Amino acid sequence: MIIYIGADHRGFKLKEYLKRFLTDKAYTVADVGATQYTEGDDYPDYAKEVGKKVSNDPQGSRGILICGSGFGVDIAANKFPGVRSALPMSPDHVYQARHDDDVNVLSLAADFIDEAEAVKMLQVFLSTPFASESRYTRRLTKISAIESLGDRIE
Repeated sequence: MIIYIGADHRGFKLKEYLKRFLTDKAYTVADVGATQYTEGDDYPDYAKEVGKKVSNDPQGSRGILICGSGFGVDIAANKFPGVRSALPMSPDHVYQARHDDDVNVLSLAADFIDEAEAVKMLQVFLSTPFASESRYTRRLTKISAIESLGDRIE
């Protein structure tokens, strides 16, 4: 499994920390940027790159996105078919998102969590399997149907 990671200037420091953590744990990591701290860069640019990559392989890849509030990257990532991004408040919240909703992108709020909490969330994100219970798969099928509606939403 490949893990795509991206962050704007407010999430850059945390991204670099998590990237080192993942590399040290022998995960395959692809950094889609920012590759250097750039004040005033735009989170949609990095969310788009992670979103595209995970959308192309929603079962075989994962994404991590970081901005100041986490909201912007979460919203942008969820625009891509097959991407289920979540912005958790705790490791327990991450567990539920993976277990129940097969979340494949973890959005983090760099302004509101420290490195230790981010690592805990990341570990739960990577280790928790999707439960695959019929009620969960039924709900994900309904989400996929909504995605396929596109401009035909009534």
